Amino acid sequence: MAATPESRVRADKWLWAARMYKSRSLAAKALETGQARVQNERVKPSRALKVGEHVSVRKSGLVWEIEILDLSEKRGTAAAAALLYRETPESIARREQEIARRKAVAIGTPQSFGRPTKRQRRKLEDFLNEA
Repeated sequence: MAATPESRVRADKWLWAARMYKSRSLAAKALETGQARVQNERVKPSRALKVGEHVSVRKSGLVWEIEILDLSEKRGTAAAAALLYRETPESIARREQEIARRKAVAIGTPQSFGRPTKRQRRKLEDFLNEA
């Protein structure tokens, strides 16, 4: 939808069309709970968005700070959705830093391979009985 100065779209519809959330009801819930904010304020899902407004979306511990470039009520392809907004460089840097931090923590965490096999259990019992 080409944005005219007067055109407005519901916040939940836009977040869904921009592929920030898989469903409109998830977008509405995020707006109601403050997980998604417009101009750093909690808003209702029915709030009309305008081009140029700033939206922050918090999902899975990551925060996207985006500026609205175009409005759409219809969900399109991922490529079309990417044209609806622009993420701030600071937001990109913070997200990448958080992802790198999570990967570093995951490397140091021991992995469990599930239940031991009969052979592994017997080896473990033999080892513990020797001590």
